[in-house]
Amino acid sequence: MTDVTDLIGTSLDALDTPSLIVDLDIMERNVARIVDACAAGGVSWRPHCKSHKSPDVARLQIAGGAIGITCAKLSEAEMLVDAGIPDILIANQIVGPIKLDRLMRLHSRADIAVAVDSIENVTQLARAANASGVRLRVLIEVDTGTARAGVLPGEPVLALARVIGGFGSLDLAGLMTWEGHTTRIVDPGEKRRAIEQAVGAVVASAQLCRDAGISIRIVSCGGTGTFQTSTMISGITEIQAGGGIFGDVRYRTIYNVPVEYALTVLSTVISRPTPTRIIADAGKKAMSTDAGMPLPLDVPDVKRVGFSAEHARIELNAPHAAPLIGEHIRFVVGYADTTMHLHSEIFAVRGRRIEHVWLIPAAARLR
Repeated sequence: MTDVTDLIGTSLDALDTPSLIVDLDIMERNVARIVDACAAGGVSWRPHCKSHKSPDVARLQIAGGAIGITCAKLSEAEMLVDAGIPDILIANQIVGPIKLDRLMRLHSRADIAVAVDSIENVTQLARAANASGVRLRVLIEVDTGTARAGVLPGEPVLALARVIGGFGSLDLAGLMTWEGHTTRIVDPGEKRRAIEQAVGAVVASAQLCRDAGISIRIVSCGGTGTFQTSTMISGITEIQAGGGIFGDVRYRTIYNVPVEYALTVLSTVISRPTPTRIIADAGKKAMSTDAGMPLPLDVPDVKRVGFSAEHARIELNAPHAAPLIGEHIRFVVGYADTTMHLHSEIFAVRGRRIEHVWLIPAAARLR
């Protein structure tokens, strides 16, 4: 079996399909958009790695100006520490003895922070940290309207902060939120006001803690769907926007963010049953359709697209001879976060030349 790294320097035509492709020129422009927004707002960039799950991409983000990396999963953090990245925020609650044991072992190798939103979880973490002889950084997750995890802004934040302060094995580093409920607002002015209101609530909560004599060093928020506004809000210290480096269909068409399409799946036309139908070999097992419908590139007059487990089906408005059986089609990924774990590597190309092969460790994909 061919080592995929042997393909570096060759053409896209050398790839078997389906394959996950990132256009380096486009991705670098997307990175620059986020970095420039952070610089303009005077905030730091701690990008989420759930959209790529790759140590190579994380290193690229650090080289591009990121102060550290945000993770959704403990397994992602373990992968990053193995890759030599020492400053990591796990923007999730770490619960239960198995994960607490893993967290404590990881903490011995890197500077880890985790999100908390309950006295029960705080108590678990404090006991585990105390038993391990470490002091663990925690950030209180604040629910500013997304209605997922998190405590409500204001007094509930202060109350939990006081509980955390009672444990010598915990270091309350700050607060974090995800203003995800604002991302689908179409009107730019209405969206900006909604983001300002949500992020303003976590900023005000941080000040409430400070007024009570509790130090708050980090105030973290902001995904790709909101970074243009969240980077400009006074009181924010860092943002977590990560998926925007790939600029998938979800960010462009649902979140209305001006990022370019960088991430695609290379597929082969395997059947042309009629002059108006194209069947390709990349289905739902190669790219997700749950949060954004993949978009075929350079296919004329598309009427609709559908996906089954192993097939893509493209219906045309009028008969076309092209593309022929055996030719390639590239699909813009609908949503990187729910596509990346379906692959074991990303082929990074410049033009049509493969410049890098970035591996996605299997251990980082789920737990």
